[in-house]
Amino acid sequence: MKAVFRAGAALAAWGMAVPGAADAQDAPPVGAEALDPAKAAALGEAMRAAELWIDGQRRYRRIPAISAALVRGDATVWAKGFGTTDRAGRIPATPDTIYSICSISKLFTAVALMQQWERGTVALDAPIERYLPWARLADDPRDSVPITLRGLLTHSAGLPREADFPYWTGPDFAFPSQAQVRVAIREQTPLYPASTTWQYSNLGLTLVGETVEAVSGTPYAEYVDANILGPLGLDDTRAGIPAQLYGQQMAVGWGALEADGTRPEVGLFDPAGITPAAGFTASVADLAKFASWTFRLASSGEEEVLRPSTLREMQRVHYISPDWETSWGLGFSVRQEGGTTVVGHGGACPGYRSALMLAPSESMGVAVAMNAMDDPGAIARGIAALVKARGEAAPFDPVAGVDLADYAGVYSGQPWDSDFMLIPWAGGLTWLDPDAVEPARALWRLKPLGGDRFRVVTDKGVEREAVTFERDAAGQVRAIRRHANLSPRLRGL
Repeated sequence: MKAVFRAGAALAAWGMAVPGAADAQDAPPVGAEALDPAKAAALGEAMRAAELWIDGQRRYRRIPAISAALVRGDATVWAKGFGTTDRAGRIPATPDTIYSICSISKLFTAVALMQQWERGTVALDAPIERYLPWARLADDPRDSVPITLRGLLTHSAGLPREADFPYWTGPDFAFPSQAQVRVAIREQTPLYPASTTWQYSNLGLTLVGETVEAVSGTPYAEYVDANILGPLGLDDTRAGIPAQLYGQQMAVGWGALEADGTRPEVGLFDPAGITPAAGFTASVADLAKFASWTFRLASSGEEEVLRPSTLREMQRVHYISPDWETSWGLGFSVRQEGGTTVVGHGGACPGYRSALMLAPSESMGVAVAMNAMDDPGAIARGIAALVKARGEAAPFDPVAGVDLADYAGVYSGQPWDSDFMLIPWAGGLTWLDPDAVEPARALWRLKPLGGDRFRVVTDKGVEREAVTFERDAAGQVRAIRRHANLSPRLRGL
């Protein structure tokens, strides 16, 4: 049976606390000291597997740097960086590395707008021209309801995807100024009548940011800093690009993987007039704080930046496409996965990609950022899936004299497949494929029998053949023998 490990289903299984390294790359699991030894060990195994797999993905996909964080309730329970962030490959990635988070910017813009909604300065269903008289598109003969803030926040207003400038075209990525966006919109025609279909629009969320500026009387970036970033302590998040940190705390950007296995360098860009939709930078440590804030707001019932009821309103479905395939809240994507509601946003800008996935009912979230054009969502789902799989694994009884760490290591899969890892897992060992897109899919295990013998157990609990580990003259494990064939151990872990 095919096992599908999507973010929602995996997040729903995080009823157990999760280990992590919040302040150091290899610190002990956060909160593990409060658990019984068996549970603490289980948590450590889950996150160790995630770390090995993420670094394997980074190496196989030639991603220079990945940073990731895991949140449970009001705490960041695990955070780590992988790879390097500068052109010379010398500066290690950490949870505090800054990346462009591109469209995750829209969440901050949506929060800013909803603050104004709470104050009564905007109405979600009023025509946008009430607040931005200049935001009138070219005449369109098609019948349409008005373009509203609700339509902009849900990407259902029918607007073009972009302002009419080639700012996603390299190598210069010439973003328009705020003034240029305002002038050009007069010549742009709606793609669709409002509220008839879903069309993702950076232009739309740019107008939301313009509305915040217009009704508050404060420049957009200053408003967000004073009313959201400062109060939440997001010191490494900005409405803009910190060029002075580029190549230092801010990772440099790289493009998509070429056929020869290289990635081209991508130069720094200035999001300028598109900042409310795509111009923020942040660390995963800060994205984790943002996630924790949403969970804290929901659990405390006390106002903090927003009222809890306002956040609930943002995270429910306000628009669903005619084919019922895409649903959106107020700024947040909203979808059902494995019976769990998952909200959040992804981001993709030249040289950077990111993902923020939250399961409000479970108070669990994961943030991933990278400095290359690859898939952070796959990394986020993989983290969640490994935690889920370890939480569901029934432990084997311990066998005297067997130290699972002796067998952990990287083993050769050549010529048939990529190298694989064997790692301690629920009283036995399990295979971990660093090249797998779904690392927790069909996790078979090795049950200790005593000595260097183990029994293969399938993901459905069926016991299969016995395998034997062989040692060298010094007593170190050198290979695993299965079906009479050897897989050499390349190195330990």
